Amino acid sequence: MQAASGMPSSSSISMSPSSLPLMSTTTLLCLVLCSSLLQLALAKEQYHEFVVQEASVTRLCRQRSIMTVNGQFPGPTVEMSEGDSLIVRVINRGRYNVTVHWHGVRQMRTGWADGPEYVTQCPIRPGGSYTYRFTVAGQEGTLWWHAHSSWLRATVYGALIIRPRAGVAAYPFNYFNPPAKEEIPILLGEWWDMNPIDVVRTATRTGAAPNVSDALTVNGQPGDLYGSCSSKDTATFAVKSGETNLLRFINAALNTELFVSLAGHTMTVVGADASYTKPYSTTVLMIAPGQTTDVLVTFDQPPGKYYLAARAYASAQGVPFDTTTTTAIFDYGVGVGGGGSSSTTTPAMPTLPAYNDTAAATAFTTSLRGLRKAELPSKVDESLFFTVGVGLFNCSAGQSCGGPNNTRFAASINNVSFVLPSTVSILQAHYSSQGGAEQQGSVFTADFPANPPVQFDYTAQNVSRALWQPVPGTKVYKLKYGAGVQVVLQGTNIFAGENHPIHIHGYDFYVLAQGFGNFDAAKDSLSFNLDDPPMRNTVAVPVNGWAVIRFVADNPGVWLMHCHLDVHITWGLAMAFLVEDGVGELQSLQAPPPDLPIC
Repeated sequence: MQAASGMPSSSSISMSPSSLPLMSTTTLLCLVLCSSLLQLALAKEQYHEFVVQEASVTRLCRQRSIMTVNGQFPGPTVEMSEGDSLIVRVINRGRYNVTVHWHGVRQMRTGWADGPEYVTQCPIRPGGSYTYRFTVAGQEGTLWWHAHSSWLRATVYGALIIRPRAGVAAYPFNYFNPPAKEEIPILLGEWWDMNPIDVVRTATRTGAAPNVSDALTVNGQPGDLYGSCSSKDTATFAVKSGETNLLRFINAALNTELFVSLAGHTMTVVGADASYTKPYSTTVLMIAPGQTTDVLVTFDQPPGKYYLAARAYASAQGVPFDTTTTTAIFDYGVGVGGGGSSSTTTPAMPTLPAYNDTAAATAFTTSLRGLRKAELPSKVDESLFFTVGVGLFNCSAGQSCGGPNNTRFAASINNVSFVLPSTVSILQAHYSSQGGAEQQGSVFTADFPANPPVQFDYTAQNVSRALWQPVPGTKVYKLKYGAGVQVVLQGTNIFAGENHPIHIHGYDFYVLAQGFGNFDAAKDSLSFNLDDPPMRNTVAVPVNGWAVIRFVADNPGVWLMHCHLDVHITWGLAMAFLVEDGVGELQSLQAPPPDLPIC
């Protein structure tokens, strides 16, 4: 959540306008200076060691070796306060290359710590290590970390919780709702009986669609609706009658957007993607992969057991998806962390929307509002129009092609299917080219199109087959430091229209509007919310629809933008922004660290 500046707190100094003239300039300067020094003193530096290694776990009656961090699945929760710095040494004792991405962290001038392989760094090889160093400033709420190499994030992920600075600020939602007694991270995920790396490698070999997951999970457990094999594999949370708890939801699933509901209880949304929202009460959440949602729940129902359940929101017609339902249990027992149970009866089950209930998904996402007035760019310097969707590559001679009608699946933005480099990262090539080494052109080109090369009816039922095949390339779009940027993200109905969760690294952005059909600038700009739009780092672009986002390019470096359905980024639904340095050191990318991995 964006830091709640201007909100009252128990530690703030109250000054009425009438009292200000009584204070001398020296006193006021002292108060400001003392406050600044206090905030600096409260900021801390944390050190963590993440050992990526294999561990044996049993799910759905099958024992399997999976990649973990420190032997944990999900991985360790990192808790910090706004303003703190993290130093995380990642040691790779696994058998695959790996990187770690700190999803949603702004990484101001520290793009080397962002993590996507071959974009900001070469991966950490087996036996190697790399230390991520960065400060989290101006952000509060729930974020997360995950592997950003192949499909390792199927099991390599964990929560990143950022609280207000101690003694300086409090949760702003405490002034609208009862203060939360407990905070409960809830990580939603997917489980494959196969090794996920083998799943994606098998699909990539032929260009076919990969197998869907075998189960959905809550905190790594599938829940007790998967037959006798999962009766003990259920996450359980003990709660106390009358108390209000803060539930921190993270959708860590690879390929599944999720409807979530808690039987018998109303959830009050107070934050999304580490930005505070106006309190909004609902019985159903829709959380896309990459997104986080913070809710307050008052446990005011008759003592008993209540299921938290999640299942797919599947927006694409005719595309296979995981049809299972994962559950956790909230038990009115003796309290969080205690033993015992309030009841031995079967837990109450919530009613979830139908898999294809786009109206329910839209009702949730369009109800979110920012807590405070938006600080929008004073002007739009870059007005971009990006089409996003899935297509097909024709099969070349000698290729093995497992897609429809002897093709290979592809995905693209503005008809460019993103190809990762392999010899050096894009950020390294950019940084080196600034110093005079002319390797940039051999790694990437800075000619990503600002508009689709061909305009057409993007959401038509039958898009011409001539438009189905994108062009592979490693292209970036250059932005000047400080530019105001507006991007229209337009979904297409090539092959199949689908809700695409689009994530931008290194930036938060305001979601001004979203709708269905083709974006019409003259008409749809009239519906822009310029007052209190929600701030996100991942926006769910509606199936056969569009979303409009705005941000200021105030963070120099190379920043990946991609669909957070991993099947789609595997097929190329990505691009990168290259934000140039501004003026002076504080507007320039830091130098790369000495232990940056080499390819």
